[in-house]
Parts: sequence; structure tokens; C-alpha cells
Amino acid sequence: MGNTGLQLSVLSFGSWVSFHKQIDDSVADELMGIAYDNGINFFDNAEVYALGESEKMMGRVMKKKNWDRTSYTISSKAFFGWRGKENKPNQTGLSRKHITEACHEALNRLQTDYLDLFFCHRPDKNTPIAETVWTMHNLIQQGKILYWGTSEWSGVEIMEAHRVAAQHGLIAPAMEQPQYNLLERNKMENEFLMVFKTVGMGTTIWSPLASGLLSGKYNDGIPEGSRFGLTGFDWLKDRWMKDDLLNKVKGLATLAKDLGLSMAELSIAWCIKNPNVTTAILGATRKEQLLENLKSLDAVPKLDAGVMQKIEDIVGTKPVLPEY
Repeated sequence: MGNTGLQLSVLSFGSWVSFHKQIDDSVADELMGIAYDNGINFFDNAEVYALGESEKMMGRVMKKKNWDRTSYTISSKAFFGWRGKENKPNQTGLSRKHITEACHEALNRLQTDYLDLFFCHRPDKNTPIAETVWTMHNLIQQGKILYWGTSEWSGVEIMEAHRVAAQHGLIAPAMEQPQYNLLERNKMENEFLMVFKTVGMGTTIWSPLASGLLSGKYNDGIPEGSRFGLTGFDWLKDRWMKDDLLNKVKGLATLAKDLGLSMAELSIAWCIKNPNVTTAILGATRKEQLLENLKSLDAVPKLDAGVMQKIEDIVGTKPVLPEY
């Protein structure tokens, strides 16, 4: 993972949207078991997912599985709080108080002694970055977390955290969790390039299938029970259900068929082919879905230079870099 010695599986398993909202304990147990048995060693979570219920569910499954704790890594993220509209001052953000309390709450919900990865879920414009860096450094020294990182921070904010860490001899952020897929590329392929080159950074990318759009399942409308059909996720549907994007997806579907791949295999393989991607987080709700997504590892060799160019011609989403 970036400049660290931590080894994460190329594919990982996350709980956003699905845990508690779409699946129950028995399905979570089955899916996490399949993931673990297929070599996945990173399970992603956050305080805000299902307002804490996602972490509780993962904690119950982990306890029942009784896997060797040294054989997997688990994460949480702090920023949004878990009380929703009931959040009061200091129950959100990246202050020393909230980060510390969020860490303790996550440990309780996940029923574990330490978090392998702990993320700042968004940048906090109201808290000095130095306060956040010091707090994460202290949590590492206390053995409560092993690595800390950011999620959806800008390159400038990440570099400022590194500057503060260097100035005070503190542990700097080791990873970032950005959205990355065929339709969302600027951070990974443009904004973060200098971060990768200078300080190094692991990435645990989320939404490799653009919330399912790149699986092709929305090509003919919104299936019942799917993510875009969930109450409260209209913003997600509005973000992706656009004619120009659907046309690109349909073009990719034809290419995937020619290669003997599913849309999901092609889209995930494309993500993990990027050498700056440490791991791509999968968010399956069904066994068949997860097994199909896992096959994307075998699809990577099919994405040679010619195929990559065909993909580029279809999506036309490559960021334009400054000319030197």
C-alpha cells in the first residue's frame, strides 16, 4: 500500500449502502466468507454507513467467523458522525475530540482491539490540518490504529498534511480513498500524480462500477431493489442516470462482449490495471455478483494497449494534462 509495508489484496470488500440497508447478517456472512476464501484481506467500513449499523453488522460477522485477526485488515472512517440529523457540535468533523471518540466507537462496533486503516472521510475546513495529523499520530502511538489516511481530499490538502507531519516528525497519511472508475478519473490520473511521485500514496478506490452503472444493469432502466432505486439515494441516481453516460456504457458493453467479458469484469479490470491503484473496493449484494466481480483479476491480461485505446475511444474521459 503506497510506501508502506502493508499488503492489501488487489480487490477488497466494502459495506457502503449494502450492509443493513440491502442485506442482512446471513448474506453479509456468506459474502464476506466468499471474499475471504478468494484471497480478499481488506474489509472497508465507516461510522456513517447505515449510521453505525454497518460496522455493527461487520463486527458480528467477524466475531462469528473467528478468523485469525492477523489475516485480514479492517477500516473505519471519521467525519460525518453516525447520529444523522441528531448530530450535535463535536459529533462530526476532524477535531481531536471527534476523531478520538469516533475511533473508540468504531472499535466497539467492530468488536476489535485496533483498526488497520483509519480514514478522514472528508476534509474538514473548520479544523487545522495540524490538529488532525497530531490526533492520528497519537492514535497510532496508542496502538488503536495502524495506518491513517484520507478520503476525497484534494492533492493540496494531502500535501499539507505531509508538510505538517515532516515539520513535527509525525506519521503522515499513507493512503487516500478516492472514487475511481471509467467515468470518474481526474483525481487518480491528474490531481494526485505529483503526490504519487513525491511522497507516495496507497489508494483504496471506491465505486469501480460507478455505483453499478458500469455493470450494465441500468442500460434498460432501474431494476427493483437496485441501489438507484433505494429511498434516499436519489442523488446517486441523478448523478449517473444520464443519456450520454448510458450511451458510453452501451458502447463498452459491445466491446466487453467481443472480449468474452462481462461489463463488470472489464470495468474493474480497467481500474486495477492502473499501477497507482492499491485495491478496488467491491460492493456486491449477491453471491453471483461477487463471484463475477472476482473474475476481473483474470481479465486484466486481456486489456492490452489496443483494447485500452478502444476503451478510451468509447468513453473519452481521459483527463487533459498540462503541456510542458
